Amino acid sequence: MRAEVAPAFAEFGLSGAPGSDGFWAAAGAPASIPAADGGWVTLFLWRGSGASIDFESWSKPVPLRRFGDTDCWYAQVPMPARLRVTYQFRVGDDAYADPLNPVGAGGDRSIAATPDAPAQPHWPAVGADDVLPVPRTRVRWSSEKLGGRRTVRVHAAGGGGPVVLLLDGDDWLYLHPAMTAFDAAVASGEMPPVTLVLLPAKDRAAEFACRPELWRAVRDELLPLVAESGVPADPDRLVVAGQSLGGLSAMYAALEFPDLVSRIAVQSPSFWWTSEAMGQADPLGGPVGGAIAARLADHPDLSGLRVAFDVGEHEARMLPHCALVETLTEQAGATVRVSRSASDHDRAGWRQALLRDVAWALA
Repeated sequence: MRAEVAPAFAEFGLSGAPGSDGFWAAAGAPASIPAADGGWVTLFLWRGSGASIDFESWSKPVPLRRFGDTDCWYAQVPMPARLRVTYQFRVGDDAYADPLNPVGAGGDRSIAATPDAPAQPHWPAVGADDVLPVPRTRVRWSSEKLGGRRTVRVHAAGGGGPVVLLLDGDDWLYLHPAMTAFDAAVASGEMPPVTLVLLPAKDRAAEFACRPELWRAVRDELLPLVAESGVPADPDRLVVAGQSLGGLSAMYAALEFPDLVSRIAVQSPSFWWTSEAMGQADPLGGPVGGAIAARLADHPDLSGLRVAFDVGEHEARMLPHCALVETLTEQAGATVRVSRSASDHDRAGWRQALLRDVAWALA
């Protein structure tokens, strides 16, 4: 077995006997080589006991193989062209980031990218042990309309300006360094100064469904609190950015609260959603475009809306839902931008679109 597998490791630039100190000293983040039929083969390594790799959305778990009787466990995973994906190693019930990979997403996840995946300028590599900076300004929001309390962080990038409301704010605080990325985009001149408002969700399925309570609460409670926070902000030029169910909610707000929301940037929005879908065995198997497409069939005038749509190019089942809503939105008079990211249903792949599309929405 040693003679058979060692040359395969050498293809990925590794040297030394697998499991030896020299081998581990040369080992690093997942490495890819071209596959014979297109795409890539990516080598993942784990040192210790038996484990598997869990990928976010893109693939079923992949078990690792042990090299002989060493502490080296590995998998050679076929990957399509243009893919950036979040993953973690699972050992029993425990999850771990890849200790060989300097690019992480929180304490127990890492990010792999094929060599042809587009670069993501402004998003720094963040290791599992790194602590992300968070905005100093905190707004304590006790909502009468939503119930409960939550802490909303506010950050003036470049001195502040139009409000960018980031739904799922905790993910952009603790998994992906949005504060740093927006600061860098503003400093480079790719985006005007903005004020980030990072809104956490307590119950995503309830709050981000097509319900008006969230947006009444944002209008009547949250934005006044932001105005009182002392951070320079212009809520009259509001951009709402949301992903998945958050993208659905942003689009719903643009349709039902046009005086509040007229600029949105959405990544892989859940346009399969209907009031019945969440309880179905196959939520994506319902009518194409879901409740949003049905609402657009009423031919609303969206001439005042500026909307950027993005979805992962590997999200085969999401694409028809998104494509129909994109078309109907443009037919309703909105100014529309459409793009596809090198990802499946994964923030790691969408995050460059977030920066680019927020900047475009403010243009």
